[in-house]
Amino acid sequence: MRILDIKKNIENILDNNKATNITTINLKNKSYIADYMIIASGTSSRHLQALSEILVDELKKIGLDNCRIEGKESSDWKLVDTQDIIVHIFHPEKREFYDLEKMWSEEIPMEKASI
Repeated sequence: MRILDIKKNIENILDNNKATNITTINLKNKSYIADYMIIASGTSSRHLQALSEILVDELKKIGLDNCRIEGKESSDWKLVDTQDIIVHIFHPEKREFYDLEKMWSEEIPMEKASI
């Protein structure tokens, strides 16, 4: 499956399960950790947990078996690592605090891109 198809699937799964403020950042010229970062907000700790679990389950159905959830103990942040795409799911206040969109919005020359 192509990376753009996977990205679109992730965005649709999040949207269909009531995640809000879904933002996708292209990391190809910024870091080697992934091709894309998707950031979304949930409404409660239960919603964050449900979104992360639903996302992993749905991705398994399309053949992505190596996805894992980080932040299982956290009530205001989850990370789903799909290897090529990193998905952050935040409680809105925590998302505003970390402001990953601003951090990753700057263009970085390829020779300075890091892991």
